[in-house]
Amino acid sequence: MEQKIKEGLDQIRPFLQRDGGDIEFVEYTDDNIVKVRLQGHCAGCPGAQMTIKGVVEKILRESYPEIQGVEAVQ
Repeated sequence: MEQKIKEGLDQIRPFLQRDGGDIEFVEYTDDNIVKVRLQGHCAGCPGAQMTIKGVVEKILRESYPEIQGVEAVQ
């Protein structure tokens, strides 16, 4: 599953890189939560939470319904 998540993040990455940011996969937990780390401009962006929930989580859950959510970590 981790490889599938990483492939999904690779599809999202260009969207973030356009704004000077990036995303790193951190962990897929036993309770089906994906943990990611936003990098670059995205790390401190006021819209980071909206990006996580509105873009990253939406896209990953559409492809992999077993994912329960996406959380950003420091």
